[in-house]
Amino acid sequence: MDRVLNGFSERLATAGLAWEKDILFLALDDAVLASDPNHPDREVLEQALLALQPGALACIRPAEPYATILAFFLEQRPQVLAPRDSETRLFLHDLPVASEFSAQALVQGLKNRKGMVLPGPRLAALGPLTPEQAFVTLSSLCFAVFVLFFSDYLEDLRAGRATPEQRAAFARAASFLPPVRTDRPGLVQGPFDGPAQVCAAMAQAGRATVDFGLVDSAFGNVSALLDRTVWISQTGSSLDLLEGDLVACALDGSSCEALTASSELPAHAGIYAAAPATRCILHGHPKFAVTLSLDCDRPDCPDRGQCHLRCPAKRTAGGAIIVPGETGSGACGICHTLPPALRGGNAAIVLGHGLFATGRRDFNEAFAALLGTENACREEYFQRVRDLGG
Repeated sequence: MDRVLNGFSERLATAGLAWEKDILFLALDDAVLASDPNHPDREVLEQALLALQPGALACIRPAEPYATILAFFLEQRPQVLAPRDSETRLFLHDLPVASEFSAQALVQGLKNRKGMVLPGPRLAALGPLTPEQAFVTLSSLCFAVFVLFFSDYLEDLRAGRATPEQRAAFARAASFLPPVRTDRPGLVQGPFDGPAQVCAAMAQAGRATVDFGLVDSAFGNVSALLDRTVWISQTGSSLDLLEGDLVACALDGSSCEALTASSELPAHAGIYAAAPATRCILHGHPKFAVTLSLDCDRPDCPDRGQCHLRCPAKRTAGGAIIVPGETGSGACGICHTLPPALRGGNAAIVLGHGLFATGRRDFNEAFAALLGTENACREEYFQRVRDLGG
Protein backbone atom coordinates (compact mmCIF):
# COMPACT_ATOMS: atom_id res chain seq x y z
CA MET A 1 0.00 0.00 0.00
CA ASP A 2 2.87 2.40 0.70
CA ARG A 3 4.01 1.94 -2.89
CA VAL A 4 0.47 2.65 -4.13
CA LEU A 5 0.19 5.85 -2.08
CA ASN A 6 3.60 7.06 -3.23
CA GLY A 7 2.64 6.24 -6.81
CA PHE A 8 -0.32 8.62 -6.67
CA SER A 9 1.88 11.31 -5.13
CA GLU A 10 4.34 10.90 -7.98
CA ARG A 11 1.59 11.17 -10.60
CA LEU A 12 0.30 14.43 -9.10
CA ALA A 13 3.85 15.81 -9.04
CA THR A 14 4.52 14.70 -12.63
CA ALA A 15 1.34 16.48 -13.74
CA GLY A 16 2.66 19.69 -12.15
CA LEU A 17 -0.21 19.93 -9.67
CA ALA A 18 1.97 19.92 -6.55
CA TRP A 19 5.53 19.32 -5.41
CA GLU A 20 5.92 15.84 -3.95
CA LYS A 21 6.87 17.25 -0.54
CA ASP A 22 3.49 19.04 -0.46
CA ILE A 23 1.40 15.91 -1.07
CA LEU A 24 0.03 13.56 1.58
CA PHE A 25 -2.09 10.44 1.03
CA LEU A 26 -3.53 8.50 3.96
CA ALA A 27 -5.24 5.10 3.74
CA LEU A 28 -7.26 3.37 6.43
CA ASP A 29 -6.45 -0.31 6.90
CA ASP A 30 -5.65 -2.16 10.10
CA ALA A 31 -3.62 0.97 10.80
CA VAL A 32 -3.37 4.39 9.16
CA LEU A 33 -0.89 4.27 6.30
CA ALA A 34 0.76 7.44 5.00
CA SER A 35 2.67 8.29 1.83
CA ASP A 36 4.88 10.52 4.01
CA PRO A 37 4.79 9.52 7.70
CA ASN A 38 6.62 12.72 8.71
CA HIS A 39 4.47 15.17 6.73
CA PRO A 40 3.54 18.20 8.92
CA ASP A 41 -0.16 17.86 8.01
CA ARG A 42 -0.38 14.20 8.95
CA GLU A 43 -1.82 14.62 12.47
CA VAL A 44 -4.71 16.82 11.31
CA LEU A 45 -5.51 14.58 8.34
CA GLU A 46 -5.31 11.43 10.43
CA GLN A 47 -7.83 12.82 12.91
CA ALA A 48 -10.20 13.62 10.05
CA LEU A 49 -9.64 10.21 8.45
CA LEU A 50 -10.52 8.39 11.66
CA ALA A 51 -13.61 10.55 12.14
CA LEU A 52 -14.89 10.15 8.57
CA GLN A 53 -13.79 6.51 8.09
CA PRO A 54 -13.29 6.59 4.30
CA GLY A 55 -10.84 4.33 2.50
CA ALA A 56 -8.44 7.22 1.92
CA LEU A 57 -7.92 10.93 2.44
CA ALA A 58 -5.45 13.12 0.57
CA CYS A 59 -4.31 16.72 0.83
CA ILE A 60 -2.00 18.90 -1.27
CA ARG A 61 -0.56 22.37 -1.22
CA PRO A 62 -0.88 22.93 -4.97
CA ALA A 63 1.85 24.32 -7.16
CA GLU A 64 1.46 27.45 -9.28
CA PRO A 65 -0.69 28.75 -10.84
CA TYR A 66 -3.17 26.89 -8.61
CA ALA A 67 -1.67 28.34 -5.42
CA THR A 68 -2.21 31.91 -6.60
CA ILE A 69 -5.74 31.08 -7.79
CA LEU A 70 -6.72 29.50 -4.47
CA ALA A 71 -5.11 32.29 -2.45
CA PHE A 72 -7.25 34.79 -4.35
CA PHE A 73 -10.43 32.80 -3.72
CA LEU A 74 -9.59 32.40 -0.02
CA GLU A 75 -9.14 36.15 0.32
CA GLN A 76 -12.75 36.61 -0.85
CA ARG A 77 -13.88 34.47 2.10
CA PRO A 78 -16.59 32.48 0.26
CA GLN A 79 -18.24 29.56 2.03
CA VAL A 80 -18.35 27.58 -1.19
CA LEU A 81 -17.00 27.71 -4.76
CA ALA A 82 -19.34 26.69 -7.58
CA PRO A 83 -17.35 25.92 -10.76
CA ARG A 84 -19.44 25.50 -13.91
CA ASP A 85 -17.46 22.80 -15.71
CA SER A 86 -19.36 19.59 -16.31
CA GLU A 87 -17.23 17.33 -14.09
CA THR A 88 -17.86 19.60 -11.10
CA ARG A 89 -21.58 19.69 -11.81
CA LEU A 90 -21.78 15.91 -12.15
CA PHE A 91 -19.27 14.61 -9.60
CA LEU A 92 -18.22 17.36 -7.18
CA HIS A 93 -21.32 19.63 -7.16
CA ASP A 94 -19.48 22.44 -5.39
CA LEU A 95 -16.35 22.98 -3.28
CA PRO A 96 -16.69 23.89 0.41
CA VAL A 97 -14.17 26.51 1.56
CA ALA A 98 -12.88 26.34 5.14
CA SER A 99 -11.60 29.31 7.15
CA GLU A 100 -9.10 27.16 9.07
CA PHE A 101 -7.02 24.05 8.57
CA SER A 102 -8.24 21.63 11.21
CA ALA A 103 -9.68 18.16 11.54
CA GLN A 104 -13.04 19.69 12.38
CA ALA A 105 -13.01 21.80 9.21
CA LEU A 106 -12.10 18.74 7.13
CA VAL A 107 -14.89 16.65 8.64
CA GLN A 108 -17.42 19.44 8.17
CA GLY A 109 -16.44 20.06 4.55
CA LEU A 110 -16.05 16.46 3.44
CA LYS A 111 -18.99 14.79 5.14
CA ASN A 112 -21.17 15.60 2.09
CA ARG A 113 -18.60 16.45 -0.58
CA LYS A 114 -15.66 14.72 -2.28
CA GLY A 115 -13.25 17.64 -2.09
CA MET A 116 -12.72 21.06 -0.51
CA VAL A 117 -10.49 24.14 -0.24
CA LEU A 118 -8.56 24.99 2.94
CA PRO A 119 -6.10 27.70 3.99
CA GLY A 120 -2.49 27.14 3.06
CA PRO A 121 -3.79 27.11 0.39
CA ARG A 122 -4.67 23.42 0.36
CA LEU A 123 -6.99 21.07 -1.46
CA ALA A 124 -8.31 17.95 0.25
CA ALA A 125 -10.16 14.98 -1.21
CA LEU A 126 -11.80 11.80 -0.02
CA GLY A 127 -11.36 8.36 -1.48
CA PRO A 128 -14.52 6.66 -0.19
CA LEU A 129 -13.06 3.25 -1.02
CA THR A 130 -9.61 3.70 -2.57
CA PRO A 131 -6.71 6.18 -2.76
CA GLU A 132 -7.23 6.35 -6.53
CA GLN A 133 -10.57 8.08 -5.96
CA ALA A 134 -8.84 10.76 -3.91
CA PHE A 135 -6.20 11.15 -6.63
CA VAL A 136 -8.87 11.63 -9.32
CA THR A 137 -10.72 14.18 -7.21
CA LEU A 138 -7.57 16.18 -6.42
CA SER A 139 -6.67 16.56 -10.08
CA SER A 140 -10.29 17.42 -10.88
CA LEU A 141 -10.25 20.09 -8.16
CA CYS A 142 -7.19 21.71 -9.73
CA PHE A 143 -8.88 21.70 -13.13
CA ALA A 144 -12.11 23.12 -11.69
CA VAL A 145 -10.53 26.04 -9.85
CA PHE A 146 -8.37 26.90 -12.87
CA VAL A 147 -11.37 27.08 -15.22
CA LEU A 148 -13.44 28.94 -12.61
CA PHE A 149 -10.76 31.59 -12.04
CA PHE A 150 -10.00 32.26 -15.70
CA SER A 151 -13.65 32.18 -16.82
CA ASP A 152 -14.69 34.46 -13.93
CA TYR A 153 -12.03 36.94 -14.98
CA LEU A 154 -13.43 37.19 -18.51
CA GLU A 155 -16.97 37.54 -17.16
CA ASP A 156 -15.97 40.22 -14.67
CA LEU A 157 -14.06 42.15 -17.33
CA ARG A 158 -17.18 42.10 -19.54
CA ALA A 159 -19.32 43.34 -16.65
CA GLY A 160 -16.80 46.03 -15.61
CA ARG A 161 -16.39 44.61 -12.12
CA ALA A 162 -12.85 43.20 -12.20
CA THR A 163 -11.04 44.44 -9.10
CA PRO A 164 -7.40 45.53 -8.79
CA GLU A 165 -6.78 42.47 -6.60
CA GLN A 166 -8.32 40.20 -9.24
CA ARG A 167 -6.23 41.81 -11.98
CA ALA A 168 -3.07 41.31 -9.93
CA ALA A 169 -3.93 37.67 -9.20
CA PHE A 170 -4.67 37.10 -12.89
CA ALA A 171 -1.33 38.57 -13.96
CA ARG A 172 0.51 36.45 -11.41
CA ALA A 173 -1.35 33.24 -12.29
CA ALA A 174 -0.82 33.82 -16.02
CA SER A 175 2.91 34.26 -15.46
CA PHE A 176 3.11 30.68 -14.15
CA LEU A 177 1.44 29.05 -17.15
CA PRO A 178 3.65 26.53 -18.91
CA PRO A 179 4.95 27.46 -22.36
CA VAL A 180 2.77 26.68 -25.35
CA ARG A 181 3.68 23.30 -26.78
CA THR A 182 3.90 22.99 -30.54
CA ASP A 183 5.87 19.74 -30.74
CA ARG A 184 4.04 16.55 -31.59
CA PRO A 185 4.47 13.00 -30.30
CA GLY A 186 5.40 10.37 -32.85
CA LEU A 187 2.31 8.20 -32.68
CA VAL A 188 1.82 4.87 -34.46
CA GLN A 189 0.76 5.39 -38.04
CA GLY A 190 -2.33 3.74 -39.49
CA PRO A 191 -4.24 2.09 -40.85
CA PHE A 192 -4.24 -0.30 -37.92
CA ASP A 193 -3.80 -4.02 -38.50
CA GLY A 194 -5.84 -5.91 -35.94
CA PRO A 195 -6.90 -5.46 -32.30
CA ALA A 196 -3.37 -5.65 -30.82
CA GLN A 197 -2.13 -2.70 -32.89
CA VAL A 198 -5.33 -0.74 -32.22
CA CYS A 199 -4.96 -1.18 -28.46
CA ALA A 200 -1.27 -0.24 -28.52
CA ALA A 201 -2.04 2.89 -30.55
CA MET A 202 -4.86 3.90 -28.19
CA ALA A 203 -2.67 3.47 -25.10
CA GLN A 204 0.10 5.51 -26.74
CA ALA A 205 -2.31 8.31 -27.72
CA GLY A 206 -3.80 8.34 -24.22
CA ARG A 207 -0.37 8.76 -22.61
CA ALA A 208 0.48 11.60 -25.00
CA THR A 209 -2.79 13.36 -24.16
CA VAL A 210 -1.92 13.26 -20.45
CA ASP A 211 1.75 14.15 -21.00
CA PHE A 212 0.76 17.28 -22.94
CA GLY A 213 -1.68 18.39 -20.22
CA LEU A 214 -4.74 17.99 -22.44
CA VAL A 215 -6.83 16.07 -19.93
CA ASP A 216 -7.44 16.13 -16.18
CA SER A 217 -7.24 12.91 -14.14
CA ALA A 218 -9.37 10.08 -15.55
CA PHE A 219 -12.02 12.01 -17.39
CA GLY A 220 -10.91 11.83 -21.03
CA ASN A 221 -11.48 8.91 -23.36
CA VAL A 222 -10.21 7.48 -26.61
CA SER A 223 -11.60 5.18 -29.27
CA ALA A 224 -10.80 3.60 -32.64
CA LEU A 225 -12.96 1.93 -35.25
CA LEU A 226 -11.85 -1.41 -36.68
CA ASP A 227 -14.09 -3.74 -38.74
CA ARG A 228 -17.40 -2.27 -37.49
CA THR A 229 -16.20 -2.55 -33.91
CA VAL A 230 -15.48 0.44 -31.67
CA TRP A 231 -12.52 -0.08 -29.36
CA ILE A 232 -12.92 2.36 -26.47
CA SER A 233 -11.47 3.08 -23.03
CA GLN A 234 -13.42 1.74 -20.07
CA THR A 235 -15.38 4.03 -17.81
CA GLY A 236 -13.17 5.50 -15.09
CA SER A 237 -9.91 4.48 -16.76
CA SER A 238 -6.89 6.79 -16.72
CA LEU A 239 -5.69 7.84 -20.16
CA ASP A 240 -2.05 7.33 -19.23
CA LEU A 241 -2.69 3.75 -18.05
CA LEU A 242 -4.98 2.25 -20.67
CA GLU A 243 -3.32 -1.14 -21.10
CA GLY A 244 -5.95 -3.68 -20.04
CA ASP A 245 -8.66 -1.00 -19.85
CA LEU A 246 -9.88 -1.12 -23.45
CA VAL A 247 -13.04 -2.89 -24.60
CA ALA A 248 -14.51 -3.85 -27.98
CA CYS A 249 -18.09 -2.79 -28.71
CA ALA A 250 -19.80 -3.94 -31.90
CA LEU A 251 -21.68 -1.12 -33.61
CA ASP A 252 -24.75 -3.35 -33.88
CA GLY A 253 -24.92 -3.51 -30.07
CA SER A 254 -24.31 -7.25 -29.89
CA SER A 255 -21.25 -6.97 -27.60
CA CYS A 256 -21.84 -7.08 -23.85
CA GLU A 257 -18.49 -5.38 -23.31
CA ALA A 258 -20.30 -2.09 -23.87
CA LEU A 259 -21.48 -2.42 -20.26
CA THR A 260 -18.01 -1.41 -19.02
CA ALA A 261 -17.22 1.04 -21.82
CA SER A 262 -16.92 4.79 -21.40
CA SER A 263 -20.26 6.50 -20.78
CA GLU A 264 -19.54 8.50 -23.93
CA LEU A 265 -19.69 5.42 -26.18
CA PRO A 266 -23.01 6.60 -27.75
CA ALA A 267 -21.34 9.87 -28.80
CA HIS A 268 -18.33 8.04 -30.27
CA ALA A 269 -20.59 5.64 -32.17
CA GLY A 270 -22.63 8.58 -33.47
CA ILE A 271 -19.49 10.36 -34.69
CA TYR A 272 -18.34 7.28 -36.62
CA ALA A 273 -21.79 7.02 -38.21
CA ALA A 274 -21.97 10.72 -39.11
CA ALA A 275 -18.42 10.88 -40.51
CA PRO A 276 -17.74 7.46 -42.10
CA ALA A 277 -14.11 8.30 -42.93
CA THR A 278 -13.29 8.76 -39.22
CA ARG A 279 -11.18 5.99 -37.71
CA CYS A 280 -10.22 7.36 -34.28
CA ILE A 281 -11.38 9.84 -31.64
CA LEU A 282 -9.49 11.59 -28.84
CA HIS A 283 -11.42 13.34 -26.09
CA GLY A 284 -9.55 15.55 -23.65
CA HIS A 285 -10.26 18.42 -21.29
CA PRO A 286 -7.87 21.19 -22.38
CA LYS A 287 -8.24 24.06 -19.95
CA PHE A 288 -8.57 27.00 -22.32
CA ALA A 289 -10.96 25.22 -24.68
CA VAL A 290 -13.26 24.55 -21.71
CA THR A 291 -12.78 28.08 -20.35
CA LEU A 292 -13.69 29.73 -23.66
CA SER A 293 -16.71 27.47 -24.07
CA LEU A 294 -18.11 29.07 -20.89
CA ASP A 295 -17.48 32.65 -22.07
CA CYS A 296 -20.78 34.24 -23.04
CA ASP A 297 -21.33 37.84 -24.15
CA ARG A 298 -25.12 37.52 -23.79
CA PRO A 299 -25.82 38.20 -20.07
CA ASP A 300 -29.57 38.44 -20.72
CA CYS A 301 -29.83 35.11 -22.52
CA PRO A 302 -33.01 33.33 -21.30
CA ASP A 303 -31.17 29.99 -21.23
CA ARG A 304 -28.41 31.25 -18.91
CA GLY A 305 -27.79 28.64 -16.25
CA GLN A 306 -28.92 25.89 -18.60
CA CYS A 307 -26.35 26.66 -21.30
CA HIS A 308 -24.77 23.21 -21.07
CA LEU A 309 -28.11 21.66 -22.02
CA ARG A 310 -29.51 23.90 -24.71
CA CYS A 311 -27.31 26.85 -25.67
CA PRO A 312 -28.97 28.26 -28.82
CA ALA A 313 -26.02 30.44 -29.88
CA LYS A 314 -23.77 29.48 -32.77
CA ARG A 315 -20.33 29.91 -31.21
CA THR A 316 -16.79 28.83 -31.89
CA ALA A 317 -13.49 28.88 -30.02
CA GLY A 318 -10.09 28.20 -31.48
CA GLY A 319 -11.76 27.46 -34.80
CA ALA A 320 -13.89 24.65 -33.31
CA ILE A 321 -17.68 24.62 -33.03
CA ILE A 322 -19.07 24.75 -29.47
CA VAL A 323 -22.06 22.51 -28.79
CA PRO A 324 -24.15 21.88 -25.66
CA GLY A 325 -24.97 18.45 -24.30
CA GLU A 326 -24.65 16.03 -21.41
CA THR A 327 -22.74 12.78 -21.18
CA GLY A 328 -24.86 9.80 -22.16
CA SER A 329 -27.74 9.19 -24.53
CA GLY A 330 -30.56 11.19 -22.95
CA ALA A 331 -32.63 13.85 -24.66
CA CYS A 332 -29.84 16.41 -24.18
CA GLY A 333 -27.00 13.93 -24.70
CA ILE A 334 -23.88 14.82 -26.66
CA CYS A 335 -24.68 11.82 -28.85
CA HIS A 336 -27.15 14.20 -30.52
CA THR A 337 -25.05 17.37 -30.70
CA LEU A 338 -21.50 16.16 -31.39
CA PRO A 339 -21.90 14.00 -34.51
CA PRO A 340 -23.35 16.81 -36.69
CA ALA A 341 -20.57 19.17 -35.50
CA LEU A 342 -17.88 16.68 -36.50
CA ARG A 343 -19.39 15.77 -39.86
CA GLY A 344 -17.54 18.63 -41.55
CA GLY A 345 -14.55 19.17 -39.27
CA ASN A 346 -12.24 17.27 -36.96
CA ALA A 347 -12.60 19.20 -33.69
CA ALA A 348 -15.60 20.27 -31.59
CA ILE A 349 -15.92 21.56 -28.02
CA VAL A 350 -18.70 20.46 -25.67
CA LEU A 351 -19.72 23.45 -23.55
CA GLY A 352 -18.09 23.25 -20.12
CA HIS A 353 -16.92 19.73 -20.79
CA GLY A 354 -14.06 19.21 -23.21
CA LEU A 355 -12.75 18.82 -26.73
CA PHE A 356 -13.34 15.95 -29.17
CA ALA A 357 -10.92 15.50 -32.07
CA THR A 358 -10.98 12.94 -34.87
CA GLY A 359 -8.56 11.30 -37.27
CA ARG A 360 -9.25 9.57 -40.58
CA ARG A 361 -6.17 7.33 -40.51
CA ASP A 362 -4.63 7.28 -37.04
CA PHE A 363 -4.23 9.32 -33.86
CA ASN A 364 -1.64 11.69 -35.30
CA GLU A 365 -4.36 13.73 -37.00
CA ALA A 366 -6.63 13.62 -33.95
CA PHE A 367 -3.82 14.65 -31.60
CA ALA A 368 -2.79 17.51 -33.90
CA ALA A 369 -6.40 18.77 -33.85
CA LEU A 370 -6.62 18.43 -30.07
CA LEU A 371 -3.37 20.29 -29.41
CA GLY A 372 -3.83 22.84 -32.19
CA THR A 373 -7.33 23.75 -31.03
CA GLU A 374 -6.22 24.16 -27.43
CA ASN A 375 -3.28 26.37 -28.46
CA ALA A 376 -5.64 28.48 -30.59
CA CYS A 377 -8.08 28.73 -27.65
CA ARG A 378 -5.28 29.86 -25.33
CA GLU A 379 -4.27 32.60 -27.80
CA GLU A 380 -7.89 33.62 -28.30
CA TYR A 381 -8.52 33.75 -24.55
CA PHE A 382 -5.73 36.27 -23.96
CA GLN A 383 -6.82 38.28 -27.00
CA ARG A 384 -10.32 38.55 -25.50
CA VAL A 385 -8.75 39.67 -22.22
CA ARG A 386 -6.77 42.37 -24.03
CA ASP A 387 -9.82 43.50 -25.99
CA LEU A 388 -11.72 43.89 -22.71
CA GLY A 389 -8.97 45.99 -21.13
CA GLY A 390 -7.53 43.24 -18.95
